[in-house]
Amino acid sequence: MLHTYRLPGALPGEKVISVIHRDPFIAVRIFLLFGVLIFLPLGGLIMLNNFFPTLMQTVLIWPLLLISASSYLLFIWLFFFFSLIDYFLDVWVITDSRVIEVHQDGFFSRSISEVPLSQIQDIKSEINGFLQTILKYGNVIVQTASERNALFFEEVSHPDKVRDTLMRLAHQKNETPKV
Repeated sequence: MLHTYRLPGALPGEKVISVIHRDPFIAVRIFLLFGVLIFLPLGGLIMLNNFFPTLMQTVLIWPLLLISASSYLLFIWLFFFFSLIDYFLDVWVITDSRVIEVHQDGFFSRSISEVPLSQIQDIKSEINGFLQTILKYGNVIVQTASERNALFFEEVSHPDKVRDTLMRLAHQKNETPKV
């Protein structure tokens, strides 16, 4: 969990309202895809052995198949690792004064954006498709009064609740008299 003392540029007296990660189903989806992709070389080897039994007895084919399968499995492992890094390190923090988006762009690249609640103009939640409807996850898009792009909460649980929380906080911030 991300606590107040770990917030990038924490403001004095700032309270964390919510720390949002992607929906847990996304991690399950990554593991299922990895499980299917990991066994594809074994299925290919069985099919080759069934359709071309003499091919496997050639001296050059076995090392080529072994190198190809090893390269494939290394690529799949890298894809799996990158997907998990992206899943765990993308985080959105809603505080009583701003919204912070921490987005992992690659293995060694991260971007951190923040928007004061007073600059929020429009908040939209999207739930598209059968799985998102059943499992109640989707996207939240926060439009601001600044020139920068919108904040994009990708594949988060209960996007309608996140939208309602942000709307409530933005209205409270805009109605508070400024000193």
